[in-house]
Amino acid sequence: MIHHNVFHNGRLLPIEQVRLSPGQGGLLSGWGLFSTLRVTSSVPFAFERHWKRLQKDAARTRCPFPFDADVVRAQLLELIQANQVIEGSVRIYVIYNNVGIWRSEEEFPDVDLILYSAGLPAFRELATLALRENGRHAAAPLAGVKVTSWLNNVWCLHEAREGGFDEVVLLNERGEVAECTAANIFCVQGGRVFTPRLDSGCLEGVTRDLLLEMAPGAGIPAEEKVLRPEDLLAADEVFISSTNRSLLGVGEFRGHVYAGAPGPVTRKLEKVFAEYIANYVAQLK
Repeated sequence: MIHHNVFHNGRLLPIEQVRLSPGQGGLLSGWGLFSTLRVTSSVPFAFERHWKRLQKDAARTRCPFPFDADVVRAQLLELIQANQVIEGSVRIYVIYNNVGIWRSEEEFPDVDLILYSAGLPAFRELATLALRENGRHAAAPLAGVKVTSWLNNVWCLHEAREGGFDEVVLLNERGEVAECTAANIFCVQGGRVFTPRLDSGCLEGVTRDLLLEMAPGAGIPAEEKVLRPEDLLAADEVFISSTNRSLLGVGEFRGHVYAGAPGPVTRKLEKVFAEYIANYVAQLK
C-alpha cells in the first residue's frame, strides 16, 4: 500500500487532497513514464541512474521533462521523511497532460510530476516462473521504455499468479527470452552469467546494469546474450533482478526445479550488490 503523503507538482499533500482529472490526456491513455527506487536507510538508492533513464525515456516518448534532478531528489527526501520511510520504495511518475483530443479545458502543466512511497512487497525466498509466448514485441518503437501503459505486464503477472507462479518469463516475437513482467532475468552456466540483450525488448533495468558492471570485479564473467527457454532449463542457476527484489533466486521454471537454489553465483552476486548499496548509502549519510 502506498503511504499517506504524496508530492504532486511540487506540493506535499495528504493523498485525499491530491486531485487528478479525467481531462488530463495522458492519464487515461497511458502516455507517461515512471521509475521505482529502493529506499535504504531513508536514502533513495541509485537516484542518478533512475533519473538518467527517465530523461532518455522522455526523449523516446516525446514527453516533456522540464524537471531539475536536484529539486526532485530534495522532494523525494522530504517525502521519505514525511512518511517515515526507512526501508521501502518510492516512485516517480510523469504524466503528459496536454495531448490528444480527449482532454478538458482545465489549466494543467504540460506534465504532472507525482512522487509517492510504499513499503517493500513480500517475496518468497525462491521465485517460481511461468512462461508467456509473445509477451514482448522487440520490434516495437517503444520496446524497453518504462511507460505507464502497464496493462500487458500486470495482465501477464495476474495470469501467472492464478496458475500458482510468482512471475512469468516473457518471450518476444522471435521466441527469445526478454524479461519478466517486473524484473530482468539472468542464468548461470559454468560459472558465467548471461542475461538477454536489450534488443530482446527488455527494460534496461538499473539493477541489471549494476550487476553487469560489478560481476567481473567479483571474478564472475557476465555478458548479454540471446537466450531461449532451453537455455534457462539447461542453466545451473537462474535468478531475477529488480529494484524491490535486488536479486532473487529462481527455484522453478515451468516445472523444472533448480536443485540447491539459490546457487553459489547468485549468493555471491547478492552479497556484492548488498555491499554496493551499503557503500552508496554511507556516502550520502
